[in-house]
Amino acid sequence: MKVLVTGAAGFIGFYVCQALLARGDTVIGVDNLNDYYDVTLKQARLNILCADKNVKNFQFIKLDIIETNNLLELFAKFTPQRVVHLAAQAGVRYSLQNPHAYSASNLVGFTNILEACRHYQIEHLVYASSSSVYGGNTKLPFSEQDSVNHPVSLYAATKKANELMAHTYSHLYGLPTTGLRFFTVYGPWGRPDMAPFLFADAILTGKPIRIFNHGDMMRDFTYIDDIVEGVIRVLDKPATASAEFNAFQPVASISHAPYRIFNIGHSKPEKLMDFIQLLEVKLGKTAKKECLPMQAGDVQSTYADTTALEAWIGFKPETDLKVGVRKFVAWYKSYF
Repeated sequence: MKVLVTGAAGFIGFYVCQALLARGDTVIGVDNLNDYYDVTLKQARLNILCADKNVKNFQFIKLDIIETNNLLELFAKFTPQRVVHLAAQAGVRYSLQNPHAYSASNLVGFTNILEACRHYQIEHLVYASSSSVYGGNTKLPFSEQDSVNHPVSLYAATKKANELMAHTYSHLYGLPTTGLRFFTVYGPWGRPDMAPFLFADAILTGKPIRIFNHGDMMRDFTYIDDIVEGVIRVLDKPATASAEFNAFQPVASISHAPYRIFNIGHSKPEKLMDFIQLLEVKLGKTAKKECLPMQAGDVQSTYADTTALEAWIGFKPETDLKVGVRKFVAWYKSYF
């Protein structure tokens, strides 16, 4: 199978490309290599993907998805069968500082992806949504059947918009689309703007770690291998119309169109302070802590209900946090 992966030099994209290549698929990786975080980390991931063993099955194209004509030309040239769309402007807090980056990449860029998929008869588009769409919701665990009409960050709003845009294309053009709401992904080669990376760096360098809401937070930490397994299984099962959809009482995660939305998380929220303590143990050093109020755009707890995902693909994330943190710390020490 020939698969186009956007955000190929990013954290999740890197692993998805590796998994597809390992099973013999042909992969076209797209990334603009922007400087939202250290480009050398992105380049290091890319170097692994471009290794000699992958030379026949992997091709990297540096391209920004907001470049409409260039993106359409790429689809015309490589004729992918399926698309995993992971390129986006990420980060809740950064959206408070640079909102235009989100409207460009997450709205204009996503429109371009949808248009390319429509015109080149893509068999299935799998794209990254986010647990952030649950916004101000306080009912736990978060279910795909819950309303997500109260985002608390622009990033979350753009991800909800992506889900609505995808449904429109599924309805109008019969394009099978599946959105995956990722819950706090962590692991080796992770993003430097995420808590595991930020905390590990601060602990090892003796700098204070910033703990928001005075540590009264919970996160559904999900290990990268579980995320990738879910993405690949979903990619292999294109979205279909649901016979259970009732237009009089519509559920947001299914439709009369070939459209699906799934949570993908560990379904075991951990206290932030417990996570920090685990990092301290694995790093062999105590953290200096700076407790701060809740930051704008943030939420207190995340917790994924994954029953729909398990019913659809027969899989749910199960990697224990202790195992995942141990592997992350081992990589972090060896890389830096």
